[in-house]
Amino acid sequence: MKAYLHLATFTYQYEYLVIQGLLEEEGIRYFKKNETLAGLLPFYSNALGGIHLLVHSEDFNQAKKIIEDFQNTNPHLKVV
Repeated sequence: MKAYLHLATFTYQYEYLVIQGLLEEEGIRYFKKNETLAGLLPFYSNALGGIHLLVHSEDFNQAKKIIEDFQNTNPHLKVV
């Protein structure tokens, strides 16, 4: 896991589905931390620190650009 860097945090599972699709289209390696616990106990998601999107260090800059482009074209959908 040392090769993965934190890119974004989400409270609920549905919040990252669009981003997940965009990352998969580009073949970016990623991992979601706390996803299972937040799914089982959604009201405790904030207490658990949310769902962390971790991206491989070699793909980090590309993934960051994808999220920035997504936010610029969809300003009403915010990625933390």
